[in-house]
Amino acid sequence: MKSIASRRLGALLCTPRSPRPFRHHHGFTLIEVLVVVAILGILAAIVVPRIMDRPDEAKRVAAKADVGALVQSLKLYRLDNGFYPTTDQGLIALVQRPTSNPQPLNWKPYLDRLPKDPWGSDYQYLTPGAHGEVDVFSLGADRARGGEGSGADIGNWD
Repeated sequence: MKSIASRRLGALLCTPRSPRPFRHHHGFTLIEVLVVVAILGILAAIVVPRIMDRPDEAKRVAAKADVGALVQSLKLYRLDNGFYPTTDQGLIALVQRPTSNPQPLNWKPYLDRLPKDPWGSDYQYLTPGAHGEVDVFSLGADRARGGEGSGADIGNWD
């Protein structure tokens, strides 16, 4: 009969051990946050117009969600490449690799396609922005800079 000490030694030798110590991970990665923001944007664009009685307000909420998702994609672009796309390269740099300078060395597709704003226009992009490092905005219902009410611009500075 085996002694207690030899059984314990055998159990220790037969127990699989991980070559790496167990690490506790805290927080979320940037990719996880971007996915959540994109999902929330899609849900807002689909659900909000059906719930709200005011279609103009629903369009403004959908535009704000799109702007937030575009800004998150721009932040990933800057994280990978060290800089934002130029104003001339525009938001299309999130979908297609820019051919003009500065060339991004670590480019990858950041979006499958560029969304249109709820009024059917392209989102606008400026770097450096008038309100921050970058400005991403919709011209609103009037499709012109400035405006009041439903015609007011909707940007990442709101």
